[in-house]
Amino acid sequence: MSIRRSAFLRGLWAALPFSLVIAPFGLLFGVVGTEAGLDIVEVMGFSIIVIAGAAQFAAVQMMADHAPTLIILATSLAVNLRMAMYSASLTPHLGKAPTGMRALIAYCLVDQTYAASMIEYERNPQQSLGEKVAFFFGTVLPICPLWYAATYAGARLGTRIPPEFALDFAVPITFLAMIAPLLRTPAHIAAAGVSVALSLALAFIPYNGGLLVAALVAMVTGAQVEAWTERRRVA
Repeated sequence: MSIRRSAFLRGLWAALPFSLVIAPFGLLFGVVGTEAGLDIVEVMGFSIIVIAGAAQFAAVQMMADHAPTLIILATSLAVNLRMAMYSASLTPHLGKAPTGMRALIAYCLVDQTYAASMIEYERNPQQSLGEKVAFFFGTVLPICPLWYAATYAGARLGTRIPPEFALDFAVPITFLAMIAPLLRTPAHIAAAGVSVALSLALAFIPYNGGLLVAALVAMVTGAQVEAWTERRRVA
């Protein structure tokens, strides 16, 4: 077995457990999207073009609440700002890949592929670029196609899915499964703590405005704690 094929299979295996929550997550979005008045083309456009579950749920909910378009766009952008941080942290590992490959990686960069890949890269930093790229695309296989398929199924089934199935459990479980292994540095812990505290404290702000504030303050907090930790290490 070639080294790259082995890396690809390791990536697939690492991301496979996420499929247990991706399926109900996608089903739930399909249901929510159709209930909000979107047709199946619009629902699938969300999942294929945006491919960011949290931002999709936020946008659809605000559309159903008739929020102003600018507020919907700003909230979706704030929710997805984490992708910029994901990209920055992946650059040392995948930044030398060809331009077209980087574009495909950027498209497939979601919470689950990032979490699985970063854990692997930090555990085995000596891997070649080819191995790292192969591992990343291995994590994509159980995630992205399943997301599309589950969204389509949810949009088609709509309200025929019984409420007792409680598909909404998938949202918090997904993020807990991704975040917990990454909370290993003071910067990560500080950012997570600030984001949770501010999100709860500012929940009264209309149109999820508190989420925007919490995201920005958490990023600044994480950056400051990281800089402070680095200064202490150097000193």
